[in-house]
Amino acid sequence: MLIQPIGKDGTHLKDPPGPRLPRPLQTALFTWRRHLWAGQLREKYGDVVALKVYPWRTVIFISDPGHIAAMFSSPPPRFRMGEGSAILRPVMGEHSLILSDDDEHRRLRRLLAPVFGKSAVRGYRSTIRELAEQEVRRWPTRQPFNSLDRMRSLTLEVIWHVLFGPTSGAHMDRLRTLLNRLPVTDLTVLLGMDRPFLRRHGPWRRAAGVLSEIDALIYRTIEERRHAPDLPRRTDVLSRLMSGGTDGEHLTPAEIRDQIVTLLYAGHETTATSLAWALHEIARSPETARVAARAALLEDTAYLEAVVKESMRRHPSVFELTWTLTEDVELAGFRLPRGATLMPLIGVVHMDPAHYRDPHHFRPERFLDDSVPSHAFLPFGGGVRRCIGANLAMLEATEVLQVILSQRAISTHRPRPEKAVCKSLTIAPADGAQILARLLSAIEQTL
Repeated sequence: MLIQPIGKDGTHLKDPPGPRLPRPLQTALFTWRRHLWAGQLREKYGDVVALKVYPWRTVIFISDPGHIAAMFSSPPPRFRMGEGSAILRPVMGEHSLILSDDDEHRRLRRLLAPVFGKSAVRGYRSTIRELAEQEVRRWPTRQPFNSLDRMRSLTLEVIWHVLFGPTSGAHMDRLRTLLNRLPVTDLTVLLGMDRPFLRRHGPWRRAAGVLSEIDALIYRTIEERRHAPDLPRRTDVLSRLMSGGTDGEHLTPAEIRDQIVTLLYAGHETTATSLAWALHEIARSPETARVAARAALLEDTAYLEAVVKESMRRHPSVFELTWTLTEDVELAGFRLPRGATLMPLIGVVHMDPAHYRDPHHFRPERFLDDSVPSHAFLPFGGGVRRCIGANLAMLEATEVLQVILSQRAISTHRPRPEKAVCKSLTIAPADGAQILARLLSAIEQTL
């Protein structure tokens, strides 16, 4: 399956099918319930579905792994991911890796890739374990609590250490506090952040104030780090970006600021959501809890990694990717117009029985018996835009689960599973994945 540019003989092509609902209603369903609506649209219209949404653009859902693979393998200039993620620009900045395209994206990725390679992220294993142990010691026992909040707190600490290394000072404490208020988890705020009128009022004004203070503190940190005598020896991301790439290329302070803010969000929110969903599923299945606990005590990272992957499959924190077409193309006999937003539906692919047996069942073992087709597992995207932090995310989630399950028995007090809600750009458990945790008994620790 290929995505082909349309030539003069393309007049026979038809537009993709889609709902005929009023555009405002399509926009509302797309914005707040697309993770529920997308499957229904596929059943009715097929693997290529066209929507009309605000600001009156064409959005095309695709849910066939072959079509998605064709997109990933297409020449990079054909798709622009930065344009599709423009809603994040007021927060992440003009130079963000996520928002860049073409030569600029290749340049930034070349500079960042060594920092997130497998050998590089393995150096953070002991830090992750230490932070996870500190977190678990603060948990209540036999009292339900919001695991998503706890995982957000923990993963923010992890990415903080990865980005900044050992730090101290009142301004860094203030920055850490403000990061919890970074306005990237509220879709309503994001939708209005590029409107000057709105930025003078209500939540948009508060968000703009938080961003302004965060920027000032990050620039202050960059300037202080520039004069640090141990800068060449430091291994944190900030120091390595400031030291330049292998060819001696350096990023400007504005470019560094944008990568730091991007990584602070992308490096903790999605991992926290995946971990909360994993704890939710473990708590609801005594058999999975037993096997996972034994794996944690034996440091069987293969099974724990399978638990993480199954969590990412069953509950992808990012339901879709967002790419913008730069030319008219043909896909599966349909005309896809230039300027359309093309959205590979990760969440639909992950729940397709054509690729996963009994897809609604949480079964980590599927990732141990080689039954998962690689082209149908897409939590980190693919192609030249595959998530640069994938290695860190997998290592972190696996290590955190190992610490938790080797020290606590996880269960739940609720008879029904939590619903998934789209409160932000990620799909999260509606009530924060409430769980119970108790200390492992001496007998359990020897099983």
